[in-house]
Amino acid sequence: MNFRQLEIFRAVMVSGSASRAAELLGITQPAVSRAIAELELRAGFDLFDRVKGRLVPTPEGQLFFADVTTSFVGLDSLRAAAARIRDFGSGTVHVASLAALGSTLVARAVRQFRIGNPQIAITLNIASSATVRDLVMNRQFDIGLAADEVDLSGVDHSVFASFRAVCAIPADHPLAERERIHARDLDGMAFLALAPEDRARSRMNEAFEAAGVRPQIVVETPNSATICALALAGAGIGLVNPAAADGFQERGLIVRPFEPAVYFKAYILFRPDAQRARLVRDFTRALHEALRSGSGGTDDNL
Repeated sequence: MNFRQLEIFRAVMVSGSASRAAELLGITQPAVSRAIAELELRAGFDLFDRVKGRLVPTPEGQLFFADVTTSFVGLDSLRAAAARIRDFGSGTVHVASLAALGSTLVARAVRQFRIGNPQIAITLNIASSATVRDLVMNRQFDIGLAADEVDLSGVDHSVFASFRAVCAIPADHPLAERERIHARDLDGMAFLALAPEDRARSRMNEAFEAAGVRPQIVVETPNSATICALALAGAGIGLVNPAAADGFQERGLIVRPFEPAVYFKAYILFRPDAQRARLVRDFTRALHEALRSGSGGTDDNL
C-alpha cells in the first residue's frame, strides 16, 4: 500500500462516497475505485461492501480508518510545522519560566526580542521550576528560567539574577505606614509564606529565627504573584520576589524594603544537546536587557 491509496481511502471515508472523494482530490471516480480495490488487495480484507453502487465501510474498514486517521494527524502536524517555518522564516523559540518572572520580566523580553525578530513565533510556558527544568532537559524547550532549588543536572545552566525580597502589604495594614520593614516587625503577624521547599523561604526562616520572631503563617503557596494577590485582598503580609509585584502597586498593594536582606535567586537553563541557535542567543540577550531595565534584580551579584 502507498500514501496515495491511503489518501483516497481517507477521502472516501470522510466524504461518504467515491464520487465526492473524486471531486475533493481532483481525480476521476474510476481512479478512486481502482485505488480502493488495490488497497483492499494489499490489506488482505474488504474495506467496503458494495451496496447498490455505494461503498459502505466494513467493520474492518472502520478499524483501519482509525489507524489511518492517527497517521494523518501526524502528517497534519508536519504540514503545520512546515507552514510555520514558511511564515516565520526560522521557526519558533520555546521559553519556559517560573511564575515570578513569566508575566513581568519575560514579557518585557518578548517585546524586546520582537523588535529584531518580528516574524518569529514564541512559545511561552509558565510553570514550576521543576517543570521548567524537565521541559528544557527533555529538549522540548530551548530556554528556561528557574529558581535555585531546582535540580540542575542534565541541563546547561548559569546564574541569571538575584532579586532582593520586598514586603507585600495590604493598604490598610498597620505596617503600610513604615518606610522599611524589619524581621522583628512581623512577629505574630498574619503571614503569607512561600512553599517549604522554596530556598528563599528557608532564607526567610533564618532571618526570622535570628531576630527571634515567629510570624503566624495563614497561607502557603509556591508563587510570589499569589502572595501579592492575597496581600492585595487583605489576607496578610508576605515577602515576595519584586519582579512578581509588577502591576500590583498600581492596584493598591504596598511594597516596602525588608531587612535583613533576603534574596530570590534564579538560573537560566539551556538544552544540553546542541549549539545555541541565533534566535536562542537573541532571546537570552533580550532577557538580560529586560533584567537591566527592570527593578529589584541584578545579574552579577550572586
